[in-house]
Amino acid sequence: MTTAHINNKSHVENIPQVGNMSHVDKEWQRFTSSERIARFAIYLCLVSAIVWSWQTVEVIPEFLYDAPAQFADMFERMMPLDYAFYPESIHEAMIETLNIATLGTLFTLIFAIPLALLNAPNITPNKTLNWIAQVFLVSSRSVNSLVWALLFIALFGPGLLAGIMAIAIRSIGFVGKLLAEALAEVNVGPIEALRATGASWMSILLKGYWPQVMPAFYSIVLFRWDINVRESAVLGLVGAGGIGVILNDAQNLFEWQKVAMVLVSIFTVVIIAEVVVIHIRNKII
Repeated sequence: MTTAHINNKSHVENIPQVGNMSHVDKEWQRFTSSERIARFAIYLCLVSAIVWSWQTVEVIPEFLYDAPAQFADMFERMMPLDYAFYPESIHEAMIETLNIATLGTLFTLIFAIPLALLNAPNITPNKTLNWIAQVFLVSSRSVNSLVWALLFIALFGPGLLAGIMAIAIRSIGFVGKLLAEALAEVNVGPIEALRATGASWMSILLKGYWPQVMPAFYSIVLFRWDINVRESAVLGLVGAGGIGVILNDAQNLFEWQKVAMVLVSIFTVVIIAEVVVIHIRNKII
């Protein structure tokens, strides 16, 4: 027997066998004691917050118990729908609502595109400019469109202009934020190639960035227009024009059949807008 064979045999004999392994005195646990305590504390805080919030809401039990009966009574008052009210007032107001959503979305691009360029660190490497753009984008998203409408009504008076500006300013944060993220995630290969050829900043932006973010840009704008159609439908409740004015007037006069017709019209337009957006996205993107 050769020496190599003896060494290999000794190596095999020294390998511990599974049957001879000593028992491991360890028990597998999904969470440690500290993790269990932390999870229990989080759950306790959540339950406490819900209970505290429910108490501050001050729900009146009598109104809550009577809600099904009141809903059934309101539904009976809404039937049948006042179809003659649509050509009389709803149609024109609905066209105004679509105009508010469309013009507001277009005006958004005037402010959202520059802010997106300033917020994208690969285009604007200045941290101060990034922070300033971020402040404007967050400020736009943090205020509801109804609040913006109230502010612009105080400036321009009630009407379509206040609604358009409310939709535009409200949408800046949404469009600018998503567009900035799309710009930050582009492939740097074409950008570096254009820079190596000595291309200008505008040429790099149009030939390097734009072809890559174009699908995302159209998707963002279409999605925001779809949202703006919904939001512009309620701006009239505060006097910013559109179908909301008709809804508010009919509700204040307790004309529930007209209210139902307005709600059905809003629902129909929203569904049509959703279908149109999906169709355009499939054609363009």
